[in-house]
Amino acid sequence: MNLVYEEGGDIKIATVQSASGSGDAESWHATSLSGKKIKLKAKEVWLRFAQPEAQSVMDEANTLSKDIDLQLLWDCAPEEEFALADVSQEYFGSQSSVSQQVALAIALQGAPVFFRRKGRGRFQRAPLEQLQAGLAALERKQKELEQQSAWQAELVAGAFPQTLKSSANQLLFSPDKNTTAYKALVAACTETGESPAQLMIRCGAIDSPLAYHQGMFLKAHFPNGATHQEIGVDQAAYAAAVAGLPLAQVQAFSIDDSGTTEIDDALSVTELPDGGHQIGIHIAAPGLAISKDDPLDQVARSRMSTVYFPGDKITMLPDSVIEQFSLDEGAPRPALSIYVDLDADGLVKRGSLQMRTEMVPMAANLRLEDIEHLVSEESLADEGANYPYRKELVILWRSAKLLHAGRQEKRIANGLRAEQLGVIDPNALARDFHFQIKDVDDVQRVEIVPCQRGSILDTVVAEWMIFCNSASGQLLADHGLPGLFRTQKGWGPLRTRMQTTPGPHEGLGLDYYAWCTSPLRRYSDLVNQWQLIALAKHGVTAKMVAPFPPRDAGLMGIAADFETCYQAYGEYQDRLEKYWCLRWICQDEGFKSVHMRHLKEGMSRVEPIPLHLAVPELASHPRMTRAQVEISDVDLLQLTAAVRVLDIETKIDQDVKTPDSSEEDVSPD
Repeated sequence: MNLVYEEGGDIKIATVQSASGSGDAESWHATSLSGKKIKLKAKEVWLRFAQPEAQSVMDEANTLSKDIDLQLLWDCAPEEEFALADVSQEYFGSQSSVSQQVALAIALQGAPVFFRRKGRGRFQRAPLEQLQAGLAALERKQKELEQQSAWQAELVAGAFPQTLKSSANQLLFSPDKNTTAYKALVAACTETGESPAQLMIRCGAIDSPLAYHQGMFLKAHFPNGATHQEIGVDQAAYAAAVAGLPLAQVQAFSIDDSGTTEIDDALSVTELPDGGHQIGIHIAAPGLAISKDDPLDQVARSRMSTVYFPGDKITMLPDSVIEQFSLDEGAPRPALSIYVDLDADGLVKRGSLQMRTEMVPMAANLRLEDIEHLVSEESLADEGANYPYRKELVILWRSAKLLHAGRQEKRIANGLRAEQLGVIDPNALARDFHFQIKDVDDVQRVEIVPCQRGSILDTVVAEWMIFCNSASGQLLADHGLPGLFRTQKGWGPLRTRMQTTPGPHEGLGLDYYAWCTSPLRRYSDLVNQWQLIALAKHGVTAKMVAPFPPRDAGLMGIAADFETCYQAYGEYQDRLEKYWCLRWICQDEGFKSVHMRHLKEGMSRVEPIPLHLAVPELASHPRMTRAQVEISDVDLLQLTAAVRVLDIETKIDQDVKTPDSSEEDVSPD
């Protein structure tokens, strides 16, 4: 005897091997057509038959089921619940064969739009309204499948469907996976073996791998776009904020590269009657007109920092705000100034630290490209040397060396090695680079030029900005004001972090360190500026009026958000730098032969550019082993390349100059 039953939604037939019980309690041990041993109970069996042979019944039923008219079957079925045998008589007549009945079972089981399942082998036809709605849905589904197939064919052929072009970015970066377009894209990728990005670049839906990398970043961090809305400083509030500010009796100047548009900081040198000098560190003061929780604060907090990457940047604040507060030359600008007196030997006088808000006359914006090559130990000592602010730079350079030496003593006390000032190892790998993107014959080309670090001007700016950040941290700590302190202590992944309470920065050799010199670019600096402005205006009562009181939970949240955002922006900058390094490799036709230095664990760096690639052949060689390699098969989407070693040279004795863990905070930015 053979039994018809349902398993996993499919109709199957099994041949009985043995039986037990009777009536509703009857059960059988049987073998399915696939050879599987099963046990069936009476309530699970739809139909029993002895002849014909089970496999022939199933084969014929599968064929017959395809020709069953479901609409006719629905018309034949009673309105009340029915069994398989009941409807088979209505559809095929009283002499229906076993194969026809099994075919009906297959058709009923596979037509949920027409028939509801009420139990094993029992059904009820769907109400007319539901049937009509279901049929309409099936028709829509069929049209969607046809559309999906058409789009899939176009994508495979390398043509992006015209109707999808307006939603190409959304399809790649923020897709609705239930849409026909996305399903077509996935099906096409499966057919071609490409990733969605590869296929869409081949079809011309997105311009290039660069557009893909940028789009992924914008999706994650600027889902509404990176362009600022029309928002600026309320001019009445600005006028009120600067109305009572005194005019500083200094002539300040800034030192930046030519690409800097957010000039946050400037310096001044004023001679004192006793032969010493007063040094002024002047920081742009948007905190005077931007208040906590106002619209501009919300913009700055949502972004947390300016995003830098080769060829462009995404500013934290709108251009109109930057233009209003940037320390551009030609007119007095609102600033938060820190002053300190130097004795005749260039040492900072104890107790001379002052801080105030004021209007600072900006006499000049010096550009590194114009002056850096002129400034040397010899030219500073030569009174006949003729370049802007030579006398001031003499004072600043002498004191910068003393500030640096004082920090190195604390580094040594912290168990770290001293950093050598201005010592340039000719065998060291350059760490800082300037990426210049140019359009040549409608094709972008990149030039990557090493930047000199440790020069006199670089050191002057870095040391005095470090001093300003340290002094600001000291002022906040001494007055019990919370802030965003940059600390570094001990070892491990959380060695350097942002916190709201004072702490040492061992890598820099400082007791306190609070970023405050870039309020136009970093939200942490703007927050600290609010606290410092309260201190400058109210002194010992600052805690009562400062935007963030001690143990403020909101400030702790800002610290955590800033860390996360700042890290993500840094990773994006690294990613685009790697992209442009690979573009540099492949922008000239043919293979690129360059020298690389082995660093660690099979990772090596290309000497002229900051590109790190895995070179397994160098994994067992000493650190700093130099090799000539050939780079090919550059993949700008995956940011990978193949490296073939041509020649391995002798290890260079001098060790590579890699960034110390403290150097992330040394930049004057």
